[in-house]
Amino acid sequence: MRNTSPKTLSESPEDPFSIHRSASAVLDDEGRVVAWSEQATTLLGHRPEEVLGRPIREVLIAGRDKGLVAEATAACRRDGGWLGLLPVLHRAGHRVFVGFRARRVQRLDATVEWLLVGALAEDITQWEIDRAVLDGFFRRSPVGVVVLGPDLRILRVNQAIARAGGLPPEAYRGRRAGEFLFGPDAVLAETKLRSVLETGRPVIFAEQQGRLLNDPGRELVVSISAFRMQDPSGRVLGVTEIVEDVTDRHRARRRLALLNEVGARIGSTLDVARTARELAEAAVPELADALSVDLLEPVPRGEEPAPDARGPLRRMAVRSVRPEALEVMHPEGHLFFFPDETAPARCLAERRPVLDPRLEDTRGWFVAEPERARAALAIGVHSLMVVPLSARGVVLGLVCLWRSQRPEPFEEDDLTLAEEFAARAAVCIDNARRYTQQHNAAEALQRSLLPSEVPEHPAVETAYRYLPAHASTGVGGDWYDVIPLSGLRVALVVGDVVGHGMHASATMGRLRAAVRTLAHLDLAPDEVLARLDDLVDELATEQRQTEANAPQIVGATCLYAIYDPVSRHCAMARAGHPPPTVLSPDGRVRPVDVPAGPPLGVGGLPFETAELELDEDSLIALYSDGLLLSGHRDIDQGLALLRSTLTGPFHSLEHTCKAVEDAMLPDRPTDDVTLLLGRTRVLAAENVATWQLPAEATAAGRARAVVRDRLAEWGLEEFAFTTELIVSELVTNAYRYAGGPVLLRLIRDGRLICEVSDSSSTSPHLRQARGTDEGGRGLFLVAQLSERWGTRYGRNRKTIWAEQPLAAQQGEPGV
Repeated sequence: MRNTSPKTLSESPEDPFSIHRSASAVLDDEGRVVAWSEQATTLLGHRPEEVLGRPIREVLIAGRDKGLVAEATAACRRDGGWLGLLPVLHRAGHRVFVGFRARRVQRLDATVEWLLVGALAEDITQWEIDRAVLDGFFRRSPVGVVVLGPDLRILRVNQAIARAGGLPPEAYRGRRAGEFLFGPDAVLAETKLRSVLETGRPVIFAEQQGRLLNDPGRELVVSISAFRMQDPSGRVLGVTEIVEDVTDRHRARRRLALLNEVGARIGSTLDVARTARELAEAAVPELADALSVDLLEPVPRGEEPAPDARGPLRRMAVRSVRPEALEVMHPEGHLFFFPDETAPARCLAERRPVLDPRLEDTRGWFVAEPERARAALAIGVHSLMVVPLSARGVVLGLVCLWRSQRPEPFEEDDLTLAEEFAARAAVCIDNARRYTQQHNAAEALQRSLLPSEVPEHPAVETAYRYLPAHASTGVGGDWYDVIPLSGLRVALVVGDVVGHGMHASATMGRLRAAVRTLAHLDLAPDEVLARLDDLVDELATEQRQTEANAPQIVGATCLYAIYDPVSRHCAMARAGHPPPTVLSPDGRVRPVDVPAGPPLGVGGLPFETAELELDEDSLIALYSDGLLLSGHRDIDQGLALLRSTLTGPFHSLEHTCKAVEDAMLPDRPTDDVTLLLGRTRVLAAENVATWQLPAEATAAGRARAVVRDRLAEWGLEEFAFTTELIVSELVTNAYRYAGGPVLLRLIRDGRLICEVSDSSSTSPHLRQARGTDEGGRGLFLVAQLSERWGTRYGRNRKTIWAEQPLAAQQGEPGV
């Protein structure tokens, strides 16, 4: 640049700008101020000597605004002029926004190229200011601007719209608004624009999803505000749209909403399979088009997997927006391995997520499973993410996410979201696994405390069902039992401990053992329940004293019935338990009034025994309240449904049990369910022999004689010697200590039973006689000659009984 002396504009009459009345400044081609008007000093406070010869950026422009000034200067040099608003520094130090109108000119001597910048003053019109502002919007605004005519066709778009669409601004002119941004909301958007045009009511920040013409595979979400344009006379000129790309904000908001939904949906139950399905339902189709959840094989059983995460996987959930994709994927319940070199195998081995945005570029899957890979690509699968399910430092399995519908591949943001999904789901799955482990242990404990199988008994044919409660409820304290008693009698028992969990199972085991012990004492039903009531009260007191923080024993219910196949006599008592159902052989329900005693552990009221005679082939049904109340029924509804089901014709008791289960338990019960069915039998009269003997000294001899004769009739002569000894000792004791008539009874059915009854309440005791004692060996002989013996009490009667097995003959004793 040649040497020129700085001057004010008033000192340069030859310069065409010296007569300009606005605040003006002249710059050389290097941006130095070479002229400064008095009006500029008045407007900005800077005197000529303070600015002349200095770069304008040092004097008037703040650091943060230098980029804007550089753009304006470049535009002025390129286009020959520029009009717009710029922030400048006042001499006092504050920023002032002023309008600039600049032209690029050549000095007359052609030695220096001048750049004149005129600050807007009183001679620049409002129209010029509006034009400057509008020009700034269309050239430099990062927000998109679309001007539509009355026919809603595009008149002009700004540079932001042109850059987003990848087309020059002229290419949009004449198009409809929905053509450059199309998608599911395009028609709706044009409807809203027409409403703005017709009513004048603006649309503010309405979000619209779509895809650009030049990039249809890219998801786009924009926020649109629309205003009607009109001139001062009210004539409608069209509509102006302000368009802002809010795709990132929309994705972040959608991810946050998705995470909130996942947190609300996953882990609603403590069931491993259900939790896996909840994860699949939450992620498809919001995040992926297809998803599978695979757990290491021990996890669904409640066990902890191996630390190295090796072993087969069980597919727990699979979901897809396209049904044909399910044909390519392994089905639920399938046990398999992922081949080496595939993304899932790498995920498990390295314990980190794997992202394959373009599956066609992945060789491992095509080498390991070529057919499956080709089938997946054929239905449009193009992108894959695999995320491990890790909780508390243990890898439980993995989640595979696929895309086939949406054209855009998975990105790092998607992987981050999937990891958050998996982290939350893994904790829920591990909680469910731990609960399953505890539930399985409690259920195993409970089943070990229940009868492994019910033995066949000559008094009744039995069938039973025990169904534990759903895992989310926990095991309960239901139990059932069939207890053989003396004289071919049998006890049928069903009980229910209040509560769920290990403590209920443990209490149930103690009560069942107590019931069996009391039953073998041949006590009446009401006496058994009375002693159980005392036991429950003692257990509760003991637990309160020793385990104050443990779940307390609240109580229990029980129904206890004894049936005698010889007399067809049945005695029942219940403690807070549902009443039994008895059906006659013809299928009619027989009403049975069993007094309802209080639950065990409550105390205060006695229990009562109900007695009745049952015909052969009568059906006795004992059950817990879980059977009646299942399906939100009340007790009366449950009893009505049970009785109507039991009356149906069935080939066997097992079929009857199955029919009751199907009719009353369509779903997994929320409480333990116990059902015990017994069909009565009657012992044939020829298998029972009864004699009443007088209280005489010859009673023992007569007893031996009648027993010998009856055994000969039965073809059991080999048992005559031992049976005569047993009968002789028992009748002799009755004659000696009881006084009064003696009842002798022989029963034959798989074993030979001898019973001697008298009116005494004295209980015999087995003792070891000394060598010098003349007596005291009678019961000892009975115990040695029989398989088992005992005493039971009835109304005004005591019975001593002894059993011998008929399968093998006992050896004759040495005398």
